[in-house]
Amino acid sequence: MVLFSELGLSQKVLNAVEAAGYTEPTPIQEKAIPHALAGKDVLGIAQTGTGKTASFVLPMITRLERGRARARMPRTLILEPTRELAAQVEENFNKYGANHKLNVALLIGGVSFEDQDRKLERGADVLIATPGRLLDHFERGKLLLTGVDILVIDEADRMLDMGFIPDIERICKLIPFTRQTLFFSATMPPEITRLADQFLQAPVRVEVARPSTTAATVEQRLLGVSNKDFEKRAALRDLIRDQDNLKNGIIFCNRKRDVSELFRSLDRHGFSVGALHGDMDQRSRMAMLHNFKENKIQLLVASDVAARGLDIPDVSHVFNFDVPIHAEDYVHRIGRTGRAGREGNAFTLVSKPDTKHLHAIQDLIKTEIEWLSPIPEAQGDEDDERGSGRGRRGSRSSRGRDSKREPKKARAVEEAPVAAAEEPQTSEPKPKRKRGRKDEDNSPVPVGFGEDIPAFMMNGL
Repeated sequence: MVLFSELGLSQKVLNAVEAAGYTEPTPIQEKAIPHALAGKDVLGIAQTGTGKTASFVLPMITRLERGRARARMPRTLILEPTRELAAQVEENFNKYGANHKLNVALLIGGVSFEDQDRKLERGADVLIATPGRLLDHFERGKLLLTGVDILVIDEADRMLDMGFIPDIERICKLIPFTRQTLFFSATMPPEITRLADQFLQAPVRVEVARPSTTAATVEQRLLGVSNKDFEKRAALRDLIRDQDNLKNGIIFCNRKRDVSELFRSLDRHGFSVGALHGDMDQRSRMAMLHNFKENKIQLLVASDVAARGLDIPDVSHVFNFDVPIHAEDYVHRIGRTGRAGREGNAFTLVSKPDTKHLHAIQDLIKTEIEWLSPIPEAQGDEDDERGSGRGRRGSRSSRGRDSKREPKKARAVEEAPVAAAEEPQTSEPKPKRKRGRKDEDNSPVPVGFGEDIPAFMMNGL
């Protein structure tokens, strides 16, 4: 058994780690920290929830005890794919750097440039940023990257998925070639291997689990459902109600629009639920995460923005309302539960069109996932969620796809008595309007002058 005190960290850092309640490092921390302290490039591969963040935060704080930052010239740079991940890393620096006087600057979207500029002017020992906002500051002349000694590229495979690799390549060209680079990823597809070869120099490869494996503590199950939205939502509600050990849960959708619609549906049915997706402003996203962490809401409907690296340590359930299109995303989604050795539960709703993606997932994780119930055969049309509050009138967004339009014939039958009551009966039937093409003239012939032509029109005849 290895202890943190044996890894070479400074005493101040060890005191902060002990105050946080930790004594033993995780496998990725045990293997990566000594190499990071020695100034070597590190390629770290580990499934989500294994403590990757501390494996680069702790050695960085130890190395930053010497030296001071200069205005607009950060000493270290950490690149994260999402605002939430960047904010989480900042929390780690605040927790483990409690005994240090480090200036930490967070550059993410949704926050005013002026506040961020002031932090840069004071000098940043640690700069945590998303690629887009970092380049915005650089192009405005508010940031110089020539003083960066340590570069961390976190969640590299997520960077690839989100299209950030061209930005990463550009940023790396602005940083000194002699830097130390720490490169972390949960999966290692061929594209990420190529990038690692490009960014790292003689790296130490640290791998604590086979790439794209799922935690053994997570119980995975499949639930066959209809591909009709209202039936699928009903199946999810029944599944949630059947969970006796449900403390809280994250429900993943593939599209932001579906996040909003599913949130409204669950809210109408009385569930304690919130929503999280990329179109929300930063303040709302952080408030929603805080409420979920504090158990003020039990369920969080989210897009994949919440799948990577969010530090919510005790999530009991993950529900995949949609089968992820990319197999790697399945690993990251269910990695939100069963963290740090806890038991977790992951359920995935599967309809017939999803089977192709399901096969890709099972091939990736080398596991045959057990079915709770098979995919049902095709069914006829049914009313959408009877009694679920469909009668509520309002904007189109308030109805969403939870309400289906009634057939025209049905509406005509219901409206007939009303029309009869409002319009008196006549003995003669109404003349029928002739239907024709737009370019046909079916209107009455206009009346002319006949034989009585005015005298002024006779001039010249």
